Amino acid sequence: MSTTQFVSKSTGQYESKAYSAAGPESSLTPATIKRREPGGDDVQIEILFCGICHSDLHQVRNEWSAMPTVYPCVPGHEIVGRVTKVGTAVTKFRPGDLAAVGCLVDSDRSCNSCESGLEQFCPNMTLTYNSPDTHLGGVTFGGYSDSIVVKEHFVLKVPENLNLAGVAPLLCAGITTYSPIRHWGVTKGKKVGVVGLGGLGHMAVKFAHAFGAHVVVFTTSPKKKEDALNLGADEVVVSRNIEEMNKHLTSFDFIIDTVSAEHDINSYLQLLRPDGNMTLVGAPDKPHAVSAMSLLFNRRSLSGSLIGGIAETQEMLEFCSKHDITADVEIIPIQKVNEALERLARADVKYRFSIDMATLKQSKTT
Repeated sequence: MSTTQFVSKSTGQYESKAYSAAGPESSLTPATIKRREPGGDDVQIEILFCGICHSDLHQVRNEWSAMPTVYPCVPGHEIVGRVTKVGTAVTKFRPGDLAAVGCLVDSDRSCNSCESGLEQFCPNMTLTYNSPDTHLGGVTFGGYSDSIVVKEHFVLKVPENLNLAGVAPLLCAGITTYSPIRHWGVTKGKKVGVVGLGGLGHMAVKFAHAFGAHVVVFTTSPKKKEDALNLGADEVVVSRNIEEMNKHLTSFDFIIDTVSAEHDINSYLQLLRPDGNMTLVGAPDKPHAVSAMSLLFNRRSLSGSLIGGIAETQEMLEFCSKHDITADVEIIPIQKVNEALERLARADVKYRFSIDMATLKQSKTT
């Protein structure tokens, strides 16, 4: 661990080891990046684990036209580490504390969304990577690195009883599923459907189960039945089986759709009871074809959801602490990150990768 100390204001820059991509067809390779010295309201964190999100793959390959990638790109927004320095205005953290950083590192703190604790909807939010860096210029760099400096408001406390490698994906996959489950009032006695059993889906199952709901997993693969039941599902439906689907018509209070590939959502909308809701958290490249009749009958609703605010993310971590919930992860050294991204593209992981950032010390940077 670095020498811990308090600092009063930003005094410049320091070098940090990282893995970065030079272009859309480039592999991630060792690099040296600049970080700002922490100012009065900043927290510096030594990164211990960083999860690999599917959005990392999209960004590295510049696959989102709405969010073009600026290179070099250092991905990573599922960050868990230990505090090494804090500014004099910091009150919630001290050197040695466990801390986490998710998808956001700043916002304007003054818009209606921010004042409502919904920083994820701030029109001026700063993403953890590939956003304009108002401190150093260029763009922000993410968690595939050995340290990061973030304003205290956007740093989260990590419960001591949880496995840190499994905590990292909670900062994106966890809050992405927890937030809509909470928003739509999932409680004991509710019937909840989870479409897809990947990185997001397996977290949705764990949360819905912990809230006391009757959980039904929908999958195209019969081989996933045992896994789904072990994660907390009460039933598993093979979505290609029309008879199995029809048994659940007009019976669900809430369905969360985690699938990022093109698929028919109308077959799921018809499973909602009157006033039931289906929320999309997966983001397919092509728009969904939605039948008006699927919504008009029974006054059903279709919505989307994007991560959560800082307060809600902290609430999620405390909920996970209480219910002993973490992501199921495969821990990898940073040297295997490119292999992991290729496997992620093939959905060859159960259910998230978590990078052991201690292995970064073994890489020679440029």
